Amino acid sequence: MSAETLDLEMASPAEARRALRPDPVKRSVERRSSDGASLGSVALDPDTFGIEPNLAVLHQVVTAQLAAARSGTQSTKTRAEVRGGGSKPWSQKGTGRARAGSSRSPIWVGGGVALGPKPRSYAQRTPKKMVALALRSALSDRAASERVAVVDRWAYDEPSTKAAVASLAALELEGRVLVVLGEDDWAADRSFANLPHVQVLLAAELNAHDILVNDWVVFTDETLPGTTVEVVEVDIAIVEDADGEVVAIVETEIDVIEDADGEVLEVVETDTVIVVEEEGNEA
Repeated sequence: MSAETLDLEMASPAEARRALRPDPVKRSVERRSSDGASLGSVALDPDTFGIEPNLAVLHQVVTAQLAAARSGTQSTKTRAEVRGGGSKPWSQKGTGRARAGSSRSPIWVGGGVALGPKPRSYAQRTPKKMVALALRSALSDRAASERVAVVDRWAYDEPSTKAAVASLAALELEGRVLVVLGEDDWAADRSFANLPHVQVLLAAELNAHDILVNDWVVFTDETLPGTTVEVVEVDIAIVEDADGEVVAIVETEIDVIEDADGEVLEVVETDTVIVVEEEGNEA
């Protein structure tokens, strides 16, 4: 008997299952620009995109998510809530008919409903670790099917549905597409809004259900799980007019985007212009 077999026999069932799990698979995906030009490849995080999907956890989490989306406002009236029916329809004896105490009994037409639905919450308690595992399982499934796309950024200065359609065609994305955006991608959000086969989500809103109902998942350098954006330097420049008065302040932020392996993907410079307004003269 080997030492590994002995350790598995002495371990708990949970520890034995973890020990028998396959190692995460290292996968990579082509990194492209919004116009379809190739920018090399990106190594995906193995712990996020390379695990074996846990179908049982996926089913439980997605079921709980769909259940929580139910409004639960359906309601029927009991015999006590139906208006009327206070008087006894006929005498207890002597009529030859079955005894009846109210015309609002559930067996009467126009009466109450027995054991009918009432307003309730369908929410199920789901542990955070299960939600995280379901998300990683869904991402791993799409990565295994080569249905994960990465763009450097959405280069839209203003909302344009035409530009969004052109980008999807250049990226060769067919079917339902889930676009994961950052907080500052407002132009891309408005550009994809009118496309019925495209769903837009913020990176913080990413969930297993929306991944599974879409054919493709598209990330940017900023929203791709496993990548980090490091602020290297912030330069401040002061713009003065001919009289030496401050007109504007320009802040230049230099960000370095790295993948899961620590390789530099891109260096981004962002300029923020702060206009200094002149104080009005007091009358």
